[in-house]
Amino acid sequence: MSMFKWETDADKIVTITMDDPNQPVNTMNSTFQDALPELVEKLKSGVEAQEISGVIITSAKKTFFAGGDIKSMIKATPADAEALTKEIDGMKAGLRAIETLGVPVVAAMNGTALGGGLEIALATHHRIATDAKGAKFGLPEVTLGLLPGGGGVTRVVRMLGIQDALMKVLTTGRQFRAEDAVKAGLVDEVVPADQLLDKAKEWIKANPEATQPWDQKGFKIPGGTPSTPALAQFLPSFPANVTKQIKGAPMPAPKAILKAAVEGAQLRNIEEATAVETRYFVELVTGPTSKNMMQAFFFDLQYCNGGGQRPEGVEKKQFKKLGMVGAGMMGAAIAYVAAKAGMEVVLKDIAIEAAEKGKNYSEKLEAKALERGKTTQEKSEALLNRITPSVDYSDLSDCDIVIEAVFENTELKHKVWAEIEAVVPSDCVLGSNTSTLPITELATGVKRPEAFIGIHFFSPVDKMPLVEIIRGEKTDDETLAAALDFTSQIRKTPIVVNDSRGFYTSRVIGFFLNEAMRMLAEGIDPAVIEAAGRQAGYPAPPLQLQDELNLKLARKIGAETKAAQEAAGISVDDGGVTEIVDAMLDKFDRPGKLEGRGFYEYNEEGRRAGLWRGLWDELGAGRVVVSDAESSTSGRGLDTAEAQDGAPKFIDLVERMLFAEALETQKCLDEGVLMSDADANIGSILGIGFPAWTGGTRQYIKNYARPAAATLPEGKVADVDGGDYPTTGVAGFVARAAELTEKYGERFEVPESLKA
Repeated sequence: MSMFKWETDADKIVTITMDDPNQPVNTMNSTFQDALPELVEKLKSGVEAQEISGVIITSAKKTFFAGGDIKSMIKATPADAEALTKEIDGMKAGLRAIETLGVPVVAAMNGTALGGGLEIALATHHRIATDAKGAKFGLPEVTLGLLPGGGGVTRVVRMLGIQDALMKVLTTGRQFRAEDAVKAGLVDEVVPADQLLDKAKEWIKANPEATQPWDQKGFKIPGGTPSTPALAQFLPSFPANVTKQIKGAPMPAPKAILKAAVEGAQLRNIEEATAVETRYFVELVTGPTSKNMMQAFFFDLQYCNGGGQRPEGVEKKQFKKLGMVGAGMMGAAIAYVAAKAGMEVVLKDIAIEAAEKGKNYSEKLEAKALERGKTTQEKSEALLNRITPSVDYSDLSDCDIVIEAVFENTELKHKVWAEIEAVVPSDCVLGSNTSTLPITELATGVKRPEAFIGIHFFSPVDKMPLVEIIRGEKTDDETLAAALDFTSQIRKTPIVVNDSRGFYTSRVIGFFLNEAMRMLAEGIDPAVIEAAGRQAGYPAPPLQLQDELNLKLARKIGAETKAAQEAAGISVDDGGVTEIVDAMLDKFDRPGKLEGRGFYEYNEEGRRAGLWRGLWDELGAGRVVVSDAESSTSGRGLDTAEAQDGAPKFIDLVERMLFAEALETQKCLDEGVLMSDADANIGSILGIGFPAWTGGTRQYIKNYARPAAATLPEGKVADVDGGDYPTTGVAGFVARAAELTEKYGERFEVPESLKA
């Protein structure tokens, strides 16, 4: 019973305190699973002997319960399905026994209860949360490629009804603050921490006959079951809503949640409904997608946020004042997140009007936050008072970190840094927010290159969680550690890379965009290209994203890359991309969304109004028919019957985009630009939108699974165990790359590091 501490008061109320002796948090690991049956038997005996009048379940940890044991789940394979099913159903039987003890049971949640933690609470009759700062409540399993497998789907459907359960909780994976969890119906009340147990006891005494609603005679699911006419008419829209939510990406979890919810709601017996839930959970947890997502969003994210690349033995630094030089869109947004984190900020520009306009960015964001009730007038005023617009470099004299975000020009940046260094303290950290210019080259313009580092933010800064830290050749450990400390202080996720042109994220995303423009140059229908991007799982399809980034920037980066390649004696065929870019800019004057015209048309409000017709009429797109199309586009260029032998397959378009980025990532690792798989995975997902289901660019390679639509070459026999034709893992990736190389060119050849 080391997992559960037992205490009985004079009123025969038993307080069960969960306290895993081997971990800093409670999880549904073997310690919990092994102790649960014994706990249940002891509770049953106490109730039968009338020695227990009620039960409180709480925790000795800072959090109530952290959820499932991800370290164990990520190892599950299809061969474990039978044992897993038995294990999960056994645990559910224990939770079911607790909610049917015959006495009131209260969950006293002293902190965060996510996933399995909330599922334990859902198996009680009343849920009380404390107002602990930062506490979150919800069922976020879908964000790890899973579904709530501890009864969460079944109970939330019965509490909220199918529609609200799916759309507000289960398929969104939303994590609620305590007050919002009450509004959502997941938590019953919120109390101060010092009143938690007293309130739980009060409720037990006031509700001695408490039972779950679904155990009461005449219970009906709110909104009805799938056979209820009022609900049945809306059921066909549910799959469409889920598909819309995942944008056609190969994400099995939301679909499995929908199935488990609808099928389980048709079963009157809750045990049968939770068994359906178990079946879908086991299918997900033993599949490849959940492994990818668990690796990225648990282990890799933990590594990056935990300072995985932070040099050892360097004292942690707390920053008090940021000097933000350049009050444009990026500089203004960086100033905002720093001020929000409690720092004083000097927002410097060449004209006071520009600096004040930069501060106005923060004023607008705070006005919205006030309107939505996300902050208070007092907090908002304090935040804005921390930002001081300036035109005077001397105002940077007491800053402990300066970030420069001026125009991407080496000569200009050198001039600005000379002005900065003349006034800042000798121990000030020097950071440049550049997306492509080599840090080592920029560092030649400062007196202390060891204190100079790249701090690359992503737009919009207030929403994008990633910061790419770029270490120059002379950047020392103290500066790297300080940059990571700064990133942590402003609540961003850092990745660390070594210096090179384009670093990691800007370098890799270019291969995604160029591959899409190659397809356009080949004559593939742009609607099909966009469909392939969506079905690959990208948050924005490639031509849409290129419009948002602007073709002027694409031309500039392309010219710089070509010059660097020629200087290195490398000749590269860009597949007609340069001609596409030149035509769009010089012949048709369609640079992108900012100007209101690009690959897409835009209305007066700046919203997309469909692909530009000239892509077909002027550039000849759509002349190539794509076969085996699985998209739901308008159908132009998607006619299997008309496809000629050798016509590109739709799955090839999907994988050309994914492989282009994954292969360039591998080269970044081989060249030492990247130093860890975690940085590669998190940087690709959070920074440049690589599909989340893959787990990131490196995880995509390591856990590659050949899609069913990618038929094997004639005469080849698939063998997932590495036989005649490998279809999974690195070997499967290499085999598939060989096919893409044969069909589409040498750029898909894998480096020797993967062949080995």
